[in-house]
Amino acid sequence: MSSAAHSTRDDALPRQVAAALVAAGRELAARGWTPATSSNFSARVDHDHIAITVSGRDKGRLDAADIMLIDAAGKALDARQRPSAETALHVQIYRRFADAGAVLHTHSRTQTVASRLYSTAGAVRFEGWELQKAVNGHTTHAGVLELPVFPNTQHMPELVARVDAWLDAGKPLHGYLIDGHGLYAWGRDLAEALRHLEALDFLLGCELDLRRLSS
Repeated sequence: MSSAAHSTRDDALPRQVAAALVAAGRELAARGWTPATSSNFSARVDHDHIAITVSGRDKGRLDAADIMLIDAAGKALDARQRPSAETALHVQIYRRFADAGAVLHTHSRTQTVASRLYSTAGAVRFEGWELQKAVNGHTTHAGVLELPVFPNTQHMPELVARVDAWLDAGKPLHGYLIDGHGLYAWGRDLAEALRHLEALDFLLGCELDLRRLSS
């Protein structure tokens, strides 16, 4: 690739988008939600481009060089960079939700434990919690917010197919767990995605506490 072509591709990544993903990574790492270089974050740049974290980077030590561009199909614009192995799941969310502006995937202890505990049921059902209202589209604690738990696999097309099947069945989807893995959440922008991620993690913690205290 010529230096001119590389410069053009670098310039296509807005600095403020890269800076926002770097800041989110440091915030979430400080909470202990991104252990051992796990987790991945992305933000929609425009209709045809997505900014996403480079694979294998410590999310608490990200800088602009750790954010790369992919196209709407998940292909790296710069072949020298490798995006997350779970890029297909990010691309799917942007494809299925036209208003999605950012996607966050983390591995907090709460998320990971809950994913194992509720894997047999296939979903966590939140009902009666005030913080359900922190998730866009939920205006009352009296409703039900269902968070599916999909089986883990290293074969990304299989996971993509499971998420598509859930949506094609007409079921609402605001986030999901992967068994033994972690949580995916998204929003219209990075701030909303962070709010959804925090709310879902809090609600999972409450459900785990209830089960422990009731046993």
